Order: sequence, then structure tokens, then C-alpha cells
Amino acid sequence: MSDRRYSEQDADIDLGGLVGAIWRRRMLVLLSTVVMGGAAFGISSMVSPRYQAETRILIETRNPSLITQQNQPVSPEPILDEAGVASQVALLQSNDLIKQVARQLDLASRPEFDPSANPDPITSIMVLTGLVKNPLDVSPEERVVKEFYRKLQVYQVEKSRVIAIQFSSKDPKLAAQVPSEIAKVYLALQSGAKLDTTSDTAKWLEPEIANLREKVKDAEVKVADYRTSADIFRTGELNTFAQTQLNDISLELARVRGERANAEARAESVRAALQSGRNVDAIAEVVSSPMIQRLKESQSGIESQLADLSTSLLDGHPRLKGLRSQLSGIADQIRRETRKVLASLESEAGIARDREKQLIGQLENLKADTAVSEERQVGLKALEREATAQRQLLETYLARYREAVSRQDMNATPADGRIISNATVPAEPYFPKVLPITIVAALAGFILSAVFVMLSELFSGRAIRYSEPEIEEDDVEATPAPRSAPEVANVAEPIEIEEPDMVNVDASEDLVPVNTKAASLLSLEPQAAEVEDAMLDAAEDFVDEEFSVNAVARHLVDTDANVAVVVSLSGDVGSTSTVILARTVAGMGRKAILIDMTGSALPTRLMAENIHQPGITDLLCGEASIADTIHGDRLSDAHVMPHGNANAKRAMRAAERLGMIVDSLANAYDIVIVECGPANVDGVKRLARSGQAEIILSAADASHQEIEDAAKSFIDAGYDDVVLLFGGGNSVPPTSGRNRAA
Repeated sequence: MSDRRYSEQDADIDLGGLVGAIWRRRMLVLLSTVVMGGAAFGISSMVSPRYQAETRILIETRNPSLITQQNQPVSPEPILDEAGVASQVALLQSNDLIKQVARQLDLASRPEFDPSANPDPITSIMVLTGLVKNPLDVSPEERVVKEFYRKLQVYQVEKSRVIAIQFSSKDPKLAAQVPSEIAKVYLALQSGAKLDTTSDTAKWLEPEIANLREKVKDAEVKVADYRTSADIFRTGELNTFAQTQLNDISLELARVRGERANAEARAESVRAALQSGRNVDAIAEVVSSPMIQRLKESQSGIESQLADLSTSLLDGHPRLKGLRSQLSGIADQIRRETRKVLASLESEAGIARDREKQLIGQLENLKADTAVSEERQVGLKALEREATAQRQLLETYLARYREAVSRQDMNATPADGRIISNATVPAEPYFPKVLPITIVAALAGFILSAVFVMLSELFSGRAIRYSEPEIEEDDVEATPAPRSAPEVANVAEPIEIEEPDMVNVDASEDLVPVNTKAASLLSLEPQAAEVEDAMLDAAEDFVDEEFSVNAVARHLVDTDANVAVVVSLSGDVGSTSTVILARTVAGMGRKAILIDMTGSALPTRLMAENIHQPGITDLLCGEASIADTIHGDRLSDAHVMPHGNANAKRAMRAAERLGMIVDSLANAYDIVIVECGPANVDGVKRLARSGQAEIILSAADASHQEIEDAAKSFIDAGYDDVVLLFGGGNSVPPTSGRNRAA
């Protein structure tokens, strides 16, 4: 059968019409471009050019190391952080520094830095009328500083400790001279401040050092006298003889305890595995045994033989029994070898316990000796701390004093910064850029005029075109039902049925007529995940319905139903509920398989790892075996027989085998769920006769009339046990008989 899909009449923008409208009104666009470009050129040419120069300073700690002691390490110079660099930026913009630069360069004599001295007529009138404050009331120096700030820009270069000083002026030489002068004044101020600090430090340290020398001498004499009187001997800088021996015994005891605990743990793991009957293959001590390794190799070989022969021999065959008997004997040998490993581990743990007891005895004796030594060291440590503190303070003061004196004598106090880029006289003004401004203005005129033309075309409706409805006719293929069971051995053989080539398959001859929704889903296969999410959300809306997925699943389990044929009245939405039903039954401990007989192959997309896996159509066409068409669900313990890749019309020529396939699967599974899509009664009869299968109507999104008509057709055909399914959720189990279908 085929279906028709119509697209509604839609409106679209005629891009070609818009371009044509711009071309038709090209003179307006060209005139706008020329006018705006010419105006920008004239205005920018009249503006006085301004020049800009830049000087860059690297902020770094510059403290020369003048300490002459060879054994005293030189401390690393501190690195300024973001806050430190920001502080230097603020210092470069300080009022005092700018005033000093302005005085040195005599900027007050330049009209550029004091425009308020000669106000224009408009400003004079506003001052007379009181609208603005008279700028001459401010001192000339303050007016120069204000204009200086307007032309100055100081900033930190991103992610660095470099500060850039930019200055703009109508005079290119002055633009380069000002930032260089600012940098020089800044470095001079930094150097002078450090020199004053160094001189004050040296004067304060002189009397402090003399006093500390006497204190250090007295403290060291007290330490030597106490050590001699207390008979305290050291094996190192920190430990005494008793402490060193105690540490050694403690380390050895800890090691022995670790070995004992390890041996006991390994023995306990082997013992627990033997007592509980668990597999001991994961225990390293057992796996490393050469005897067990040989037994495992023999066991693996016998299991391989047993697996190969079980495919062609029955369970009661003598050869299979013999192989199983050999496996049982090997398992007993493995357990005996495991007990030997356990005995070895227990012996190792016993030796470790004996050694631990000896070490504990030695440790107790040493503790008593160490306690006496510790009591004597209390006084010694107090004296040593005092001597050490005095000595460290003296050394620190001496180092700082020598460094301060050396810098004071040599005037070695560089500023914490250096110029890395001097300002040069700019050759071209930075503002205005006549050519770029002209080009940008002309381009803006072109864009604005083009936008004006396009908007006028859109508002008038001349650039809107409407698409006519298109009708597409697709041939809808019916999908067959799947199979999978160990009892069917020759299904993989090609099916040779002499029937005329079925070019147009009538809907009554197909098992699953494909509805409009199912056919359209085939073209949306790349968006299967979105379709799945939308349908699962739709299924969740039925949590409070009487005939939910959980209720139907409990009914199938309670009645020990072996075959359930699901007819989805609403197409893919109902098929989604069937997938949830199969997963729910599998979650209840039943071995379940779902056969995808839909036209859209939605269950395949929801359950299979790959939608191109072989399935029911390949099985019916003889292109795959039963074992190749059964696959695990990617989200549950259920199995699925996918739609398949073979031609559905060709597969349906062997539709008489569907019943045999379902019966074979019923022998291998607790329940076989066949999802037929929107099938009719005649199609379902090919799978199961009345009384041999549960008929489930997946009625999500279906109307009451559709449900009544479908239920009546199956009841009239002799299917008394019809169950309704409305989606997911917890509810009471469905009732039985005709009342459920009504």
C-alpha cells in the first residue's frame, strides 16, 4: 500500500528578488556610498592631526646581592603580583609626579595644555551668563595637570609585569618626550626612596648587633655545660643513641606486622573462597601455582570440547557425560591444590607472628631507656632553642647591616623597574586615519542603503514567495515477523518458493501495513534518539492509566503466557510501549524476546545496538541463521529480533514460516512478544491461531472508536483473551476475557 504526504503552503524570502531590487536602485545605493564617504573624508581632513608615542617599563625587583659570605644562601627576589603592578600604575599617574614632569618640560607655556587661557566666544558668553564656571578661577598648574591627564594613558600590558605609558599631542616630538620623561622621573623617585630606607636601616642595626653578640655567647656556653653534666650523646643533629635504636626497632616491627597482616589476609581470602565455594581464579596466590595453571589448561580444553560437541549431541550422550566427569575431577584437584596454598600462607603468617613477639620485647626495653634520656633532654632543648634563636637573629642582622652599608657606600639602590622600550617620534598621526575612516563610512553608506532597499521590498511583499503544496507518494513495505530458537536448524538455507514476482503487495497480504507515522520515521533515522526521547516522554504520560505496562507485564507473568502478539493502533507510539513492556517482563525475571514486525523498525532502533543488524527479513529470505538474528537489548536483559536488512516484500513470500518461527522461539524463551504495528486480524492469524496467543492492543494515542473496532474484530475472529495497553506506570493488573477488550 502507499500513503500521501502533503506539505502546507509556506512563505519564503526571495533572495534573488532582493538582489534584483538593489540592482534596480543602484543609483541610490551608489549616491549614498559616495555622499557618506565624501563627508567622512572632508571632516577627517579638517581635524588637526594628533600623534601618540609609547614608553614601556618592566616592573621587577632589582636588589643586587652584595653579601660576601660564601656559606649564606641568597634569598630569591620576590615577584610582584597583579596588585603590586597595579600600585606602580597608580604611582605613574600620581599628581606629584605629573606636576614635576610638567615643570621640567615647561608645559604651562604651551597653548595646547592650557586652552582655557584663551576661551572661545561661546565659552565666554556661557561664563558671563553663569551657565558654566569660569575656568580661569583654577590655577594654571591645575589646568595643565587636567589637560595632561586627558592626553595620558597608563596601563598594564595583559598577563605581564610591563607598564605602557602612552601620550598624545599635536607636536610629535612632545608626544615622544613626555612618556620618556615620566619614566625617568618615576625611576628616580623609586631609587631615592630605596636609598633613604637603606640609610635608616644601617643606623638602627649597629647597636642591636653589638647586644646580640653577647647574648649568643652566653647561650652557647650554657648549652655546652648542660650536655656535659647530663651525659647526653647524640648520633646526629637531632637524635640521641637511644632514640636512634628505638626508631630502628619500630621500623622493623612495622615491617614485620605488615608482612604478617598480608600473609593472614591472603590466607583468609583463600580460606573464605574454599568455604563459600566461590571461584578462586581471581586470587593471585592460587593463580600463580604451576600445578593449578596446568589443571586450568586441562579444564579449558575439556570445556572447549564440551562446547563444540553440545551443538551436535544431546545432553545425555555418553561422550558429553564423560567430559563432564573429567571436568568434575579436575575441579576436585584444583580445590586440593588450593588447600595446599592455604597451608603455605598460614605457615608464613605464623613465622611473622613469632618475629613480631620478639621485636615487641626489644621495643619495651628500649622505651624505658628512651624515657630517661628524654627527661634529661628537656632542659637541654630549652637552652638550645634560646641559643639558636639568638644566633639566627644575629646572623640576619649582620647580613642586612653589611648589605645596607655596601649599598649606602656604592649608592647601589636601583629602582624596581627598567625601561625596555623608549618612545620614538611618531612619523604618522594616530588620529584621524583619513583613508580607513573614508572606507568605513562609504561601506556603512552602502550597507545602510542596501538594507533600506531590502526592507522596503520585504514590507511591500514583493520579496516574498509562496511555495505550492507538494504531494509525494511512497511505496510502503510490510515487515515480517522474526524468529530465533535452537530447534530450527535449517532456517539459514535459501527459501525457494515459486511465486510470481510481487511488485505491488496488497495491504491484505502484508502482515504489518505501515501507517503514515511509521513510513515518515524511516526518513528521520538520523534523529532516532530524539524520536525515542519524545515517544518515551509520551509513554510516561500514562502512569495512572488502568492498563499500564507494569500491569500488562504482571498479567503475562501471572498467566504464564508464552506468546503475546501486540497490535499498535497508534503506530510508533504504541510500538514504544511494547518495547517498555518487553524490558519490564525481562526485569521480572522472565526470559523474553521481542520480534520487530513493524514497518518503521522503531523497536529495532530503540533496542538494538546497530539498526543494520540482521533480523526477521534476513531470516525469511534465507540470508541469515537464527543465531545471527537474535541480539541483546542495549538497556535490559531482554532479547530482540530486529527488522533486518532484506527486502520486506521478498521476505513476506515465506510468510507461512512465521508460525513455525514463533513456535520455535516459544520453546526457547519464557515469553515471545511480537510487535506487529497497526496489523489487522488476517495478518495476526499467520502468527497464531485463536487461543494460542495473548492479543495485546497497544492503544496509546488511539481514539475510543479505533480501540472498539480493533477489539471487536479480534473477538469476532475468536481471540477472546484481548488485553489493552496504554503506556508505562504502576497500576492494577488487567482483567481477563472480553471485558478487557471492551
